[in-house]
Amino acid sequence: MGAPEILEQLATIAPLTAIRGNIDKAAWARRLPETEVVEVCGVSIYVLHDLAALDLKPQAAGFAAVVYGHSHVPKHETRDGVLYFNPGSAGPRRFRLQIAVGRLRVERGEVSGEIVGLAVKSEPKK
Repeated sequence: MGAPEILEQLATIAPLTAIRGNIDKAAWARRLPETEVVEVCGVSIYVLHDLAALDLKPQAAGFAAVVYGHSHVPKHETRDGVLYFNPGSAGPRRFRLQIAVGRLRVERGEVSGEIVGLAVKSEPKK
C-alpha cells in the first residue's frame, strides 16, 4: 500500500483484509501480517504478497484460491483445482502494465476470478 491512509480509504468502501508488501516497511506496516486466510461462504482463500514465498500446498491445506500481488501482472489460472489470482495494480501504472483490479466470486462453494481493466485519463508522454 505504501501509506496507512490508503487502507483507511479502502476500509470506507468495503470490509478490508490487508497484508504487508515489499514497500511496506514503516512502523505502521509492521502491524500487518505477511499472510492472511479469508473465509467467504465456507471457502478458504490464502492471501500473500509474493507467490514465490508460498510455503504450503494450497490444495492440501484446503484453500480454494491463492491471492497474491508483487509482480503487478494481472493473472488468473487454475492449478490442481486451486485458483491462483493476481488482481494487478489499481494505483499508478507499473512498468507498462494495464491498470486493473480483480473481482473474486464465490458461488455454491466455487471461487472464480475476473480481471477488470480500469480506464485512465491519457498519461503525458515521457
